[in-house]
Amino acid sequence: MLKGIDPIINAELIHALMLMGHGDQLVLCDINHPAQTIARQTTYGRLIDVSGCGLERAAQAILKLFPLDTFVDAPVKRMQFVGDPDRQVPIFAAMQAVIDRSEGHPVLVEPLERFAFYEAAKKSFAIVRTSDPGPYGCFILSKGVV
Repeated sequence: MLKGIDPIINAELIHALMLMGHGDQLVLCDINHPAQTIARQTTYGRLIDVSGCGLERAAQAILKLFPLDTFVDAPVKRMQFVGDPDRQVPIFAAMQAVIDRSEGHPVLVEPLERFAFYEAAKKSFAIVRTSDPGPYGCFILSKGVV
């Protein structure tokens, strides 16, 4: 345990966050995402689990340490609802609130079609899987600079 670092941030997660550079992307997902399969194709190469933690709690802890990229229009991406891209589910608004609060202003979150999201996830630095039951709790955060 370290002072000032949320206990949700385990040793492996802090290691991955420290290795990431500007523009690298971190996937934060629910338990339904094919995280283990996709994680093998990321830069980090293996899945990071934060068991016993939901998406909002994990995002709050991560975003205290992780600056979002200010050089792109949408530093956060999310999976859109399959078959109804305009449909909203509760986790979208909940995560938007966490993200906006962490940055102190509204942040553009770009929706991606399911398979486009999977392709983007494969190009990410790492995947962090929470215990959130979902559905559609799949987000990509682009790292900025402090």
